[in-house]
Amino acid sequence: MRYRPEHKVEVHRKILKNASRRVRAEGIAGAAVSSIMRGAGLTNGGFYKHFDSKNELLTESLSESFREIADRLTRVAEKSKPGEAWKAIVKAYLSPEHCDHTESGCPLAALAPDLARASHTIKVPIRREMIKYKSRILPLMPGRRAADKERAFSAIFSTMIGAVAIARILPSHAERARVLARTRDFLLHSF
Repeated sequence: MRYRPEHKVEVHRKILKNASRRVRAEGIAGAAVSSIMRGAGLTNGGFYKHFDSKNELLTESLSESFREIADRLTRVAEKSKPGEAWKAIVKAYLSPEHCDHTESGCPLAALAPDLARASHTIKVPIRREMIKYKSRILPLMPGRRAADKERAFSAIFSTMIGAVAIARILPSHAERARVLARTRDFLLHSF
């Protein structure tokens, strides 16, 4: 059977979408190639037609995750009032919806401990992805000068990532909501 020329690209995208969600939901070690392929409706045999290794799949899927969250946050910012983009980002990031859906949320909040323990071959491309992510969000941060925006980005995102990671540990919805609301209020009144 002959496939359309774009078929391989479409299948590759399908695998990446599934891997991106599974890695965020299950962690780096938890997302097995077999479950990723099965979740994409494919067999294991097709894996090596698209990727040389699990590390390649992992780095590409994390790239997809960073792009996805940056797209979502910039869309939220575009809908905000002038000068309020960073506040809209804080509200969206620290929302119960973002916290409750690890599989579609920020890969840093979902995977920071895993990524900290990852091999150098994973860390190098992830660092590049983090730089791209930051470069898309940085212009939306509070501050007049580039250095002010850089400082705000570091403080705001470090705080938000930590708050979401801690909230996800808590067993009750009320406890999670309290952590998110307190962090959101703190950030919105600090800049």
